[in-house]
Amino acid sequence: MHSEDQNETKEVVAKALRPYGTSIFTEMSVLANAHGAVNLSQGFPDFDGPEAIRNKAAEAIKRGPNQYVLAHGIPVFREAVARKMERFYGLTVDPETEITVTGGATEGLSATLLGILEPGDEVILLEPSYETYAPVSAMAKAKIRYVSLEGPEFTLPKEKLAEAFNPRTKAIIVNNPQNPCCKTFTREELSHIGGLCTQYDAYAIGDEVYEHLVYDGREHVTLLSIPELKDRCFVISSTAKTFSMTGWKIGYVIAAPALSRAVRMSHQFIIFCGQGPLQEAMAMAIDFPDTYYHELLADYTQKRNRLSDALSSLGFQVFPTAGTYYLLVDIRSLGFDDDVSFCRMLTEKAGVAAIPCSCFWNNRSRGRELVRFCFCKKDETLDEAIKRLTAYLGRR
Repeated sequence: MHSEDQNETKEVVAKALRPYGTSIFTEMSVLANAHGAVNLSQGFPDFDGPEAIRNKAAEAIKRGPNQYVLAHGIPVFREAVARKMERFYGLTVDPETEITVTGGATEGLSATLLGILEPGDEVILLEPSYETYAPVSAMAKAKIRYVSLEGPEFTLPKEKLAEAFNPRTKAIIVNNPQNPCCKTFTREELSHIGGLCTQYDAYAIGDEVYEHLVYDGREHVTLLSIPELKDRCFVISSTAKTFSMTGWKIGYVIAAPALSRAVRMSHQFIIFCGQGPLQEAMAMAIDFPDTYYHELLADYTQKRNRLSDALSSLGFQVFPTAGTYYLLVDIRSLGFDDDVSFCRMLTEKAGVAAIPCSCFWNNRSRGRELVRFCFCKKDETLDEAIKRLTAYLGRR
């Protein structure tokens, strides 16, 4: 065998990453493009956010300078985040020592986990779990313990969670609002987590990117507002979902000074710093008046209801969406029980792409009856998807 052939067959991917494969979001988007499907799989809008934000970024790029900025972010952005935390949650955060600007929430999560974990530490993931959490924990050489939320309401299983905590537990990741099951954690549930973290000297890592997409009069409860977690939590958020600019990748991590030092230590060796002009534009956006946030929520509420009503009329069992911009459905009501084959069929035959939810469980036999649709799309996009689904499923 030639040496080049040997190189082709040799496994190059690091052992820790081999179980995870290609992201399901990439797979479904590629499949959607191949079949000209309406893409309700990957969670990005098919519209851009306010023009004022883009104009501000363009002005900042033209004005310059376009060089490296402070590794932990430009002051004007960190100060805007601090004002936001006071404005929405009544919390005082020091922009100088407690806020680190990251390359989106994903890099914020990576910087946090890589900054605090030692080989052999344990991380608790609540299933269904967003697909990034396990691979990044594995890269940090942590052991993962999975605890499944209890359906159909996906409540926190307190006894099982308490059993999962032990002296080796270093962190638990809490996605709130939760993707893909669209639940919002209650203050009481988060306090229970805080008590366990205190008991075992562990940290809570909050992925709160959908914090402004909480429906029907609910209020987002940030980990920073839980007394037991004030000095032992990392809150990760992003401007992507709130301002419909997912490609800009402007995120941040908020944590007490000692914890922020750990984030900054790893962050500087991952990307060093983010894009100054985009941070400047997003600082302006964060300070938008309340009317912006109210209109955003009203618009997404209407989109949620539009798609939910249509899916229900087609025979899907639709779970209530308390937060995020997704809808979770049970496909058994239509006679299916394999989410992967169903989503492939739907993309190829009906021309609508969705996400199979078994990918959010460690044991892929779980969640096979569940499929996720996103509604962060133009009304005409949602109408086209509904039209295609009606035409295909109505023929069955």
